[in-house]
Amino acid sequence: MARLIAEYPVPKFEKHGNYYQELVDSIISQQLSVKAARAIEGRFKDLFGGSFPTPEQIVSRDIEEFRAAGLSYAKGRYVQDLAQKIIDGEVRFDTIDKLSNDEITNELTKVKGIGEWTVHMFLMFCMGRLNVLPYGDLGIRNGITKLYGFGQVATTDDVRQLARKQNWHPYESVASWYIWESLDNVPSI
Repeated sequence: MARLIAEYPVPKFEKHGNYYQELVDSIISQQLSVKAARAIEGRFKDLFGGSFPTPEQIVSRDIEEFRAAGLSYAKGRYVQDLAQKIIDGEVRFDTIDKLSNDEITNELTKVKGIGEWTVHMFLMFCMGRLNVLPYGDLGIRNGITKLYGFGQVATTDDVRQLARKQNWHPYESVASWYIWESLDNVPSI
């Protein structure tokens, strides 16, 4: 890890204010290239006059309209499920900053289409939390395999144990960022 810290710049984890929009965008962009996700997000907003829709606007629309904008049927349902849970008060952004990572994970994974990985990315890159270990992320597992000489791809348990052994807490997000950087991945735009 010391070599990576010396080789790469200091990461910045900054808190973003619009948690709702970030989660909708996360659902839309799952398993897509950056370029494809941007195009679909643009067409999605165009359905609402170019502005980002409120939860009420999302639930008032038919899934087929979302499909015409490029969302899969499942993603359309996921976006509507998030919007409905916000309307019903099951997901609340006015108190989320006071919750622990585990509490946020428990709350957000109740939304269809939001899994643990999505929550980990949300905690790190939207909420700016430094103490998140995305142990299920394949890039983290591959990076740890390479950096620490595992004979096979590190498991989620390997990641957790290594983080404990290396004393990454409370800066697991920072350690994870350096591991991602070590893979020299360049996103396809």
